[in-house]
Amino acid sequence: MHPMVKPALRRGWRDLNTVQFGMAPAHAMVLGPMDTATGSFLTLLDGTRGLPLLRDEGRRMGLPDGHVDGLVQRLSGAGLLDDATGGGPAADALRGKPAVLDRLRPDAASLSLVAPEPGEAMRRLAARRSLHVQVRGAGRVGVALASALAGAGVGRIDVQDGGRVEPWDVAPGGLPVESIGERRDEAARRAVRRAAPGRPPGRGGARSAPEQDAPGLSLVIIAPRDGLAVHAPDPTASEPLIDSGTPHLFAGIVEGTGIVGPLVLPGDTACAGCLDLGRTDRDPTWPRLLAQWRSGQPRQVPACDLTLAATVAGLAAGHALAFLDGELPSSAGARWEVSVPGFDWHARPVWQHPACPCGPGEKGKGEQAADDEGPHETMAGQQPHAARLSGTWRAHV
Repeated sequence: MHPMVKPALRRGWRDLNTVQFGMAPAHAMVLGPMDTATGSFLTLLDGTRGLPLLRDEGRRMGLPDGHVDGLVQRLSGAGLLDDATGGGPAADALRGKPAVLDRLRPDAASLSLVAPEPGEAMRRLAARRSLHVQVRGAGRVGVALASALAGAGVGRIDVQDGGRVEPWDVAPGGLPVESIGERRDEAARRAVRRAAPGRPPGRGGARSAPEQDAPGLSLVIIAPRDGLAVHAPDPTASEPLIDSGTPHLFAGIVEGTGIVGPLVLPGDTACAGCLDLGRTDRDPTWPRLLAQWRSGQPRQVPACDLTLAATVAGLAAGHALAFLDGELPSSAGARWEVSVPGFDWHARPVWQHPACPCGPGEKGKGEQAADDEGPHETMAGQQPHAARLSGTWRAHV
């Protein structure tokens, strides 16, 4: 082990005996009392020395025997210590690709804030390289989202869509202007390769897996260009994902409103069918409206503000990465929504419906139904239903 104080946290002394690690309240921590010699020793915890050398340095600084080990244990227990050589064989392999790792260092630093154990951040970062994510939709949201995942180190990303790139598909961080007229899926895969660390852009990109090839996928992200397909997703379209137990996340924009969620964990959280059945329970006219919207002529150019698309893509990518890293994001069992021009995110819970065949519907019984247009949680408030789920899906898929 080569201990290092997590470099993502800035250090400041509150007084002669108390040190604060970090500035932002979410991850800041105060440690004390700490004597001057121990405070000076902290500068040696930079990942360049193993424990034997650190013990020798401690003795030269006048620290008593066992003090260095105790300090390392104390800092590690507080989640303030990382291991510059930890993470296992996959992390070592990643360190062997310095050009790739340099691209990912900010991501590794961020992961160190949420992964308390030494070496865990690099383990998670390296594990991303073995994951397989499918993004269905190559519009302003889908391509930016897929590119963000590729840039964050996810190893394989398939982007699926039909047709050819239109001028209104172009967006910063997504499809470039020179792709107009090309096949959407090919242009999207090339954008993903361009964003991925250590991969040449090429023109063909990786071949896309067919939609029914759900087994083996870590996650499917449904990011349709048609806003109706994310506002009111067709339950039959995701039935193969439910049947195969494949986690999937909805993300997109409808009429100036961005949507992220729900993240569907088959058998454990609500699905598109639960959403549809719940709406029908609360509004008997819902099926009639939905039939008209689906049968009507879609608008040629949807309302999809560039900044809203970037916002939705960023939040969806963040929730996807949290899940892929083994956490449970707040989109599990909820839909996050934001509208222009206020950009005020709020969550609407999506409960499992007892009549839906997606899983154990008994979980939905006894839950108070949430009005889709009623009170909601803000991003500053408590997490919705997802926070009360079991840990079934907290591991890598």
